[in-house]
Amino acid sequence: MVETTDTLVVGGGQAGIAMSEHLGRAGVPHLVLERARIAEAWRSGRWDSLVMNGPAWHDRFPGLEFPGDPARFPGKEEVAEYFAAYAAMIDAPVRCGVEVTRVTRNAGRAGFTAETSAGPVEAARIVAATGPFQKPVIPALVPEEAGVHQVHSAAYRNPGQLQDGAVLVVGAGSSGVQIADELRRAGRRVHLSVGPHDRPPRAYRGRDFVWWLGVLGKWEAPPPSAGAEHVTISVSGARGGHTVDFRRLAGEGVTLVGRTEACADGALHFAPDIAETVARGDANYLSVLDEADAWAARNAMALPEEPEARVLGPDPDCLTDPVRSLALSDLGAVVWATGYAADHGWLEVDAFDERGRPAHVRGVSTEPGVYFLGLPWLSQRGSSFIWGVWHDARHIADRIAIQRGYMDQPGVATLPEERRA
Repeated sequence: MVETTDTLVVGGGQAGIAMSEHLGRAGVPHLVLERARIAEAWRSGRWDSLVMNGPAWHDRFPGLEFPGDPARFPGKEEVAEYFAAYAAMIDAPVRCGVEVTRVTRNAGRAGFTAETSAGPVEAARIVAATGPFQKPVIPALVPEEAGVHQVHSAAYRNPGQLQDGAVLVVGAGSSGVQIADELRRAGRRVHLSVGPHDRPPRAYRGRDFVWWLGVLGKWEAPPPSAGAEHVTISVSGARGGHTVDFRRLAGEGVTLVGRTEACADGALHFAPDIAETVARGDANYLSVLDEADAWAARNAMALPEEPEARVLGPDPDCLTDPVRSLALSDLGAVVWATGYAADHGWLEVDAFDERGRPAHVRGVSTEPGVYFLGLPWLSQRGSSFIWGVWHDARHIADRIAIQRGYMDQPGVATLPEERRA
């Protein structure tokens, strides 16, 4: 017998749990399917020492606080347990160990059929809550026959995992910076390939940067225009949290290099733009301080002055005389902190644009009955953060409840009642 539900939520991470809470509040019958454990990506898709990049008071759902100091940065296992505890608290109908392999629209009748490892499920609506971290992206630069150990940040665990020798970390977002710093502290010789980035202060004038982005209205920034270049954010909660400073990293022994452009003649080759890239990141950092100072003055906030925050260190040698190439024979490993691609190959519906990206407005897709949740910039800058996905889920649940309301009007033919339960 085919199992039925009103709304099938695919994915039991932070997006799926948030979606379940709001659907439950709206009285929408639903089922959450998770192919592994709740918040599995936090458990097995991250390095050992990872902590949240935002403080515990901020990076959480409204209904449950992390225990202990609200200013601390919980580790990855604690974050996973937080979501498991939250799911239990709201009695979320999560079924773990069930993989959704295919979803198609029913022919000649309403709803969708999901093929799963535990049998088919029919639903009036589908919420894709699998998030953006599905397929690690490794640029096709270094061929396997080069003999260099290559690992994506998704598979990196700790310095002891890598072969002896120098390490090139490619990518200067939060993951790349933290991994490079961890490797340096473990005594490894490290090169860090740096691309365009924003680097907000970890804290300024006694307030964490997440607070500043809130009062400055930056969390609500709308999605960038189509075709705009993605700029990563370099921020860290490691070792109690600190501002990412590339000059300081270089002074501590990390060699900064430009973008990794090519692999040829037994070497990796880098763009000559490292000084300009770091300078643009510094300008972004200083612009946040400017906005914060202006806001404090405008609102007569008596926050402690912090003039030392504007002092930038001297340019290290790797900025004034950039390294343009690195022999593969000098490398023990390359760690690719180059992000992820979404994978919605299981969702065989007309909900994607010509480039294969989800086509939606605030998570409501162009395919009636299909919704997306947990994607970066789904509705605003904060959409991929823990608290942001919770608010996006509320919007989607509202839209689902509205559609159910129309279909519940007298005289409207709907799915049989047993299919709605």
